[in-house]
Amino acid sequence: MSMPFRMRLHLSLAALLAASPLAANASDPTSTNRPLRLLVGYAPASGADVVARLLANQLQHSFKGGVIVENKPGAGGVLAAQEVMRSPPDGHTLMLAAMPQMAILPAINKVPYSVEKDFVPVSQVVGTDLVLVTNPQRVPSGSMQEFAAWAKKQSRLFFGTPGPGTVGHFGAYLLADAVGTQVEPVHFRSTGDQVAALLSGDIQAQFFSYAAAASLVKAGKVKALITTSPTRSAMFPDTPTSTEVGYPGLLFTSWYGVFAPAGTPPQVIDKLNAEIVKATQDPDTRSKLEGAGLRVTGTSRAAFTQLLNEDIKRWGEVVRSTGFKQ
Repeated sequence: MSMPFRMRLHLSLAALLAASPLAANASDPTSTNRPLRLLVGYAPASGADVVARLLANQLQHSFKGGVIVENKPGAGGVLAAQEVMRSPPDGHTLMLAAMPQMAILPAINKVPYSVEKDFVPVSQVVGTDLVLVTNPQRVPSGSMQEFAAWAKKQSRLFFGTPGPGTVGHFGAYLLADAVGTQVEPVHFRSTGDQVAALLSGDIQAQFFSYAAAASLVKAGKVKALITTSPTRSAMFPDTPTSTEVGYPGLLFTSWYGVFAPAGTPPQVIDKLNAEIVKATQDPDTRSKLEGAGLRVTGTSRAAFTQLLNEDIKRWGEVVRSTGFKQ
């Protein structure tokens, strides 16, 4: 029996539509008139916001509908993550997330999503490495080895952090394990308070971002002992990495990266990744990010997925070993 004419017509139209540019556009979010929404779970002018806006400024040249950065602060990034998780997986709603938001927070508190199941890593945009600083007027600081030998003799090391649940907080425990001492994290609300406490001797060491430490190191107010970066920093060319001086356990980095909702088609993820990588290679964008003390990466989705999984495992173990809960 031959197929009815009406059915043949419908099938022909469906095949024609599937082969049309309209269908092809479904896998290319850059070609539609809809804007790309890039959500940030932190306040305007935060580190994540700065990275998101520099990235968006370059991405808008490739996206026909433009790029909109939306700040949705609250609960350590949870509110933004929830909105992105619930968004259609079509490549038009993404999130620029910080490493602690995706790898540390879920180990501390129960969050209403699964990082591995509800999101797809697209690309790591930048690494945010840290530098270990001390006050040379208060603590032996000729080298990392000298500081470590001194710290090992102390009953407890008072270590400044930018707040509970941060990389600086749990990095303090990695330092304690590396040098063989006990640590007492002292949390601060602002960088200014941290600096004042370090200079007064209320705390004895801390991990600082490159941007926060640069002027203090240059002025001789603090001593940079090591960086946590895999390679030497252009901002601190005379400061060795942790690995160089025999402390590979202090090789760690935070980062900012882009995520899409789970279920986003692989071809869409590939297109988004290609555009993000291209944006990070723009000389002006790269210069501004590096000027903020960030290490530009623009990784493949595979490399970012591997990094995410490694960080979830590593920081989860650190959190559990401390028994810390909020």
